[in-house]
Amino acid sequence: MKVLVTGSAGYIGSVLCRELLRRGHSVIGVDNLHWGQPAQPIRIGGGSPPRILEHYRIDARRIEDLKRWVRKCDVIIPLAAIVGAPACDANPVLAERVNFWAVSNLMEVLSPHHAVIIPNTNSGYGTRSGDIFCTEETPLEPVSLYGRTKADAEKVVLQRGNSVSLRLATVFGPSPRMRFDLLVNTMVLEAMLSGKITVFGPQMRRNFIHVIDVAECICWLLDNWDVVPMGVYNLGNDDLNMTKLELAEAVAGYVWPLHYDNRVVIGQGEDPDKRDYIVSNEKLRTAGFQACRGLGSGVPEIIDKVLKMKAEYGDKLLGPGWWRNA
Repeated sequence: MKVLVTGSAGYIGSVLCRELLRRGHSVIGVDNLHWGQPAQPIRIGGGSPPRILEHYRIDARRIEDLKRWVRKCDVIIPLAAIVGAPACDANPVLAERVNFWAVSNLMEVLSPHHAVIIPNTNSGYGTRSGDIFCTEETPLEPVSLYGRTKADAEKVVLQRGNSVSLRLATVFGPSPRMRFDLLVNTMVLEAMLSGKITVFGPQMRRNFIHVIDVAECICWLLDNWDVVPMGVYNLGNDDLNMTKLELAEAVAGYVWPLHYDNRVVIGQGEDPDKRDYIVSNEKLRTAGFQACRGLGSGVPEIIDKVLKMKAEYGDKLLGPGWWRNA
């Protein structure tokens, strides 16, 4: 298929584009390179010719600039977003325009034959009790601007038909455009730089998923588009429904496999992030896809990424924005 990915140079996008190319799809990527990361060419395979990502520096809000590429594609994957509650709260107008309005305007220029896969977030489940599994039928009650804009975008996409929304668990793992504001990645980095892991809201529950599992699920959907029912699917790892304290202790065990006693510290004060939920991924598993990568593969990969970054950045590792170009 010919696939258009917005946000192609981002954390998930840079992993997804490689997986799409590896599986034989043609990929057009657009990204405004907001974080200053280079738009490095992606070349897969040694065939004649090799599969290469067509990458263009375009802001996803500029629908007129996207139209020419939309017409060439079968599948649209709108990944471009202001991600995370802190980033959205820092610039709420930008968050609304990128996360909701850009997606809504993009849907208006698509034809019915276009397939759409929109990665949403399961943070929209908000403060649901951690004792009750959230399913796709659970009402969304986002507690942040980020969650609200993504939930609103999901509604617009699903109304057009021929679309699937994936409500992602908290993603972890290495990426060409690395992020350390994601909980697992954050804990690994803190452990390696400070020798401890500080946990706020230790009993609050989350669900997690490896970034490669996200990419593989999207590819699986494309392979099975004619048989998978359209609609909403939770996408997480069933083995990774856990409290933040359980997560910290598990991460500590991988970072310090022999001596991790007293390495996990409970932070003082109230956690501003009130999300507390566990998620059922049964609907997607029944349809035929199951995430399989756990912390045992992801945490060592993140450790290796941090070590390589320390070798490259040295004393600048904690400088302003150092991770943006990682």
